[in-house]
Amino acid sequence: MAKGPTIEVQNVVSPGHIYRVDAAKYAAMREAMLAVLPSAPPGMPATDIKAAVVSRLPEALFPGGDKAGWWIKCVQLDLEAKGVLKRAEKPVRLYRA
Repeated sequence: MAKGPTIEVQNVVSPGHIYRVDAAKYAAMREAMLAVLPSAPPGMPATDIKAAVVSRLPEALFPGGDKAGWWIKCVQLDLEAKGVLKRAEKPVRLYRA
């Protein structure tokens, strides 16, 4: 459960469902992901995203990169649902729309 202000996020896998998550962690991860993801296919492999974003995350929110993997997936699914990110399959690679 979120401890501070929350925001609503969507999930491309579960259309129509809205989830509430910590607004500060979401914003930090969103900013980090959009900074490292390429703007064209083939995109960045999902396995490389964590290594690329951890150094950009505030230590106070993600001490030692803690829980970064969960937040990457949360932001990924929300931004895909909103059309901000696109996914190339096999292997999964992400890029900005």
